[in-house]
Amino acid sequence: MGDRWLSIIGLGEDGLSGLGDASREAIERAKVIFGGSRHLALVGAGERGREWPVPFDLAPVLALRGQQVVVLASGDPFWFGTGGSLSAHLVAGEWEAHTAPSTFSLVAARLGWRLEMVECLGLHAAPFARLRGVLANGGRVIATLRDGAAVCELAEWLVGAGFGASRLTVCEAIGGPRERVRDSLAEGFALMDVAAPVVVAIHAVGVGLSRSGGLPDELFVSDGQITKRTIRALTLSTLAPRRGEVLWDLGAGSGSISVEWCLAGGFAHAVEMREERVENIHANALWFGVDHRLSVHHGAWDKMIAGLPVPDAVFVGGGADARLMERLFVVLPKGVRIVINAVTLESEALVYSLQAAHGGDLFRFDVAQDAPLGRMRCWTMARPVVQWSAVV
Repeated sequence: MGDRWLSIIGLGEDGLSGLGDASREAIERAKVIFGGSRHLALVGAGERGREWPVPFDLAPVLALRGQQVVVLASGDPFWFGTGGSLSAHLVAGEWEAHTAPSTFSLVAARLGWRLEMVECLGLHAAPFARLRGVLANGGRVIATLRDGAAVCELAEWLVGAGFGASRLTVCEAIGGPRERVRDSLAEGFALMDVAAPVVVAIHAVGVGLSRSGGLPDELFVSDGQITKRTIRALTLSTLAPRRGEVLWDLGAGSGSISVEWCLAGGFAHAVEMREERVENIHANALWFGVDHRLSVHHGAWDKMIAGLPVPDAVFVGGGADARLMERLFVVLPKGVRIVINAVTLESEALVYSLQAAHGGDLFRFDVAQDAPLGRMRCWTMARPVVQWSAVV
């Protein structure tokens, strides 16, 4: 247990008047107060105030360990705030936290929305593409934004994403004397005088991404090296993604397996040898808004895996042979789910030998799609895929 020296205080737009006695007492006894310029002005920090450095850095706070320090954050410091970042560098007992109603709570209360039914995102320092995995017809999102100009940019992005009919509720300085709440559709958005701090509530109208495995192939940037939609759905079902789990995608190609794993709430490490495919994986991660969950590694995967975080599941998409698999089994901890899809005779022979050595399941998938044949139609067969899966 450490000596309590840091107070992390959630602050609303009503400043000191909205704080409880414990928060005000902590501010009064503080030697140094950290926060944004707006926060420092709201509490009258004066000469004790220290604005956050740009780029953002916790080091100035941690350097004062042992002194009486206050950190100010908007609303709830542990919801898209600095609280979680600070506590990761502290031991229990070094800090106390006084939270205020979050911005999300205030907006939901204004609109009468059930907060448990709302997606809450911090887009003040993240790309709008983070919305792509959560937008759905009739869905509701509350998002913090960088500044007033970002609201217009968001509206333009929504139009481009096919959600131009969505209703936006723009909330400025929510919870304070400068509060202003206005509505507009994304398409034709014309509110040009929006002031920070600003939050936007989105009542979505449009067709979002399916959340079942197997998104359309055409959504991905690819040179043709991609696990096709039907086989991808079967592969993801076998990999069985769960929120927070880690995937190794070895020989990742376009990264489509990694992208869908991340959309399911996991984290992926995609390893790919070819530089142009690495670029495709980056592009797909950005477009689907999972670049914060998908790490891309350029190189031979047998040389990379020892330095990757411990996986919950492994998908071998390409480049496997007996030597590489032997190397993989040396590195993997017990209980990891592994899936390999084989399309060549040589890789088929490999997965047969793996089942003989390690057990698991073998499936053969034969997929055909209709295609024109003169004035008629016929079935066009894709290459059969043999899948081996096991828990090793």
